[in-house]
Amino acid sequence: MLSLPMFKRPAPVWPDYLARRAGEARDPRLAELFAATSQLTPEMPIGEAPMVAMDMETTGLDERRHAIVSIGLVPFSLGRIRLAERRYWVVRPPRPLVRQSVAFHRITDSEIEHAPDLDEILDALLAALAGRLVVVHYRHIERPFLDAAVQARRGESLRFPMIDTMSLEARIHRQSLWARFRRWIGRPPVSIRLHNSRERYGLPPYQSHHALIDALATAELLQAQIAARHQPDTPISQLWS
Repeated sequence: MLSLPMFKRPAPVWPDYLARRAGEARDPRLAELFAATSQLTPEMPIGEAPMVAMDMETTGLDERRHAIVSIGLVPFSLGRIRLAERRYWVVRPPRPLVRQSVAFHRITDSEIEHAPDLDEILDALLAALAGRLVVVHYRHIERPFLDAAVQARRGESLRFPMIDTMSLEARIHRQSLWARFRRWIGRPPVSIRLHNSRERYGLPPYQSHHALIDALATAELLQAQIAARHQPDTPISQLWS
């Protein structure tokens, strides 16, 4: 998945936000998602949280000009990855594919010719996310693209808490005193891309830029991060964004 520095909006106080949106949402599927996800209380231990890893492939990096072409989901917990419950969709973007994006995600015009619009699979996607803590690697792709797609199709915003495995790596390799010292002495920054992050935990290499495989890779990475640097009783509020 491509990455690009982006400005961040401050995260809301998630329990209050989710409860409010559950009461305000006009779309019943959105209301159900907000209500179910509001049950993820900040003090819930990560070891007890139902989670789902999500990855998207897109036609570019700007949600205002580009679109989602595939989505992969892998439900999991700290102790188990539920591959039998995985979901994967190829969806038809509203604009033609461009050569540069095809080179990354390898989804071609022939594959999307008869693919559904995202709105046709959106209810299934929302149901699969509802009540689960969503885990991604670089939330500044998944969050704005999903929000923009839902706004375009349902006329309402969709935001919810996420655990960002890239952000967890950044705490160590970009924001720590040791990372700052490395920069001060002129050392190059440690890569926090998905492949490189997995490598540091001894996880095997996988094919990149496939939404389902990257979702699986993200789930395994979070399991390794918690095992190495956190505890199963770590409150989810210390990890989500």
